[in-house]
Amino acid sequence: MTTGTNRLFTIFILIGFLSALPACTHQHGQKHRVPSDLKQYIEILERPERDKDQKPDEVIQTLNLDRHMTIADIGAGSGYFTRKFVWVLQDRGMVYAVDVEPVLLKYNEEMADHLHTPYNAKFVVAKEDDPLLPPNSVDLVFVCDTYHHLEQRADYFTRVKAALTKNGRVAIIDYWTDGRAGDLGFSPEHLVARETVIKEMSEAGYRLSKEHTFLPRQYFLEFVPASK
Repeated sequence: MTTGTNRLFTIFILIGFLSALPACTHQHGQKHRVPSDLKQYIEILERPERDKDQKPDEVIQTLNLDRHMTIADIGAGSGYFTRKFVWVLQDRGMVYAVDVEPVLLKYNEEMADHLHTPYNAKFVVAKEDDPLLPPNSVDLVFVCDTYHHLEQRADYFTRVKAALTKNGRVAIIDYWTDGRAGDLGFSPEHLVARETVIKEMSEAGYRLSKEHTFLPRQYFLEFVPASK
């Protein structure tokens, strides 16, 4: 087989394997169940219509990325944003795709390879309470639709702070709790309010540095360590 055929074959095998897996759970108070299997979860994350509200290209432009930077995509999942970062940085920077689900990361890696462009990335199987990032290594920590999955969030982002470079920052995108998010397929009580994010990040030693308001269903916040 050619290399391209091999990659496609691997992706088909992965999808078949995913469909046989049981549902996974994330905890925040009560268990927040993702859909009935990881294959379905990937289909939801990768649905074409997601672009309309998520505005990924505008998010990337707003983040003002430097091609030589290091980005950690925490809760990277199937790679919806990982591939955007890979495409911008290619082999001049580094992307850490971080998730607790190794099968999702495998899919993420296969799809990044399918971009057919040189790049530097590591696919990190993290702990629930620690992203396992190297110290003083990351210029941007990006957290999209993942904050509400985390427990002990102030402790988590205290650990994250140790991974930031001198000018490092954290970008958090998550759903509004006031109805703007619409139907998410799970109870809105599992979401975390914007004000709570700011409070918890302050407890972890950060301050809000920027807020972007163009996403219709989500808030978009940037933080830097409070000492800056």
